This record gives sequence, structure tokens and C-alpha cells, in this order.
Amino acid sequence: MANAPLVTLRVDFSPGVRLGPGKADLLEGIRDTGSIAAAGRRMGMSYKRAWMLVEAMNAMFVAPLVTSTKGGRAGGGAELTEAGLAVLSAFRAMEDRLRRDNAAEIAILLRLFRPPAD
Repeated sequence: MANAPLVTLRVDFSPGVRLGPGKADLLEGIRDTGSIAAAGRRMGMSYKRAWMLVEAMNAMFVAPLVTSTKGGRAGGGAELTEAGLAVLSAFRAMEDRLRRDNAAEIAILLRLFRPPAD
């Protein structure tokens, strides 16, 4: 459906400590590219911003979600840890369930929604 609203999930663990689609996308990018910088670029964010988000996520959980090695002549890299893969998998499963299990309610909202005037 072309006009379907974007239903997103955000888990607020405590004030200012949250996991949402942006951080999940960053984790996915790191998993796919093997690089914090490349994952950030893919999302249109600076390396500094991507690194700050990785540090925040690593501090949020009992085990780090991302490990990295310094660059240099041999090149650096980053990868998701077992905990990182588990968090990403759980978050994506929750997103899928949220959208699937609320399809009827979303349809009601769409029927009642007034699109903005052009």
C-alpha cells in the first residue's frame, strides 16, 4: 500500500535511554558493512555521531553491542557482538509484530486521516 503510514517502535528504558529505529538501522549498517563510518555515511550521519550512538548503545546493555578495531595501514573495522545481533534481531521482530498485529487499527486510522492540503 503506497500511502501506508510508517509505524515505528521505540523502547524507552529510562529517561534519555532508548532504542529506536535509527539505532537499529545503525546496528544493521555496521553488521552489513563492517564499519561504523560506512554505516553512518549510509544513513547520512557523521562518523562522530555514529560513534557516539555506538558508545551509548554499548553502555545501555550488560554487554557491548559493537566491537571495533582501530584503523591504520591494515584498516580497522567493526562488528556486532552476539549481544548486538540478539538486540537487533529482537528489535526487528518486535517491529514486525507491531505492524502485523495492528493492521486493523492502522486501517481505521487511515480511513479517518485527513491528508494535508497540497
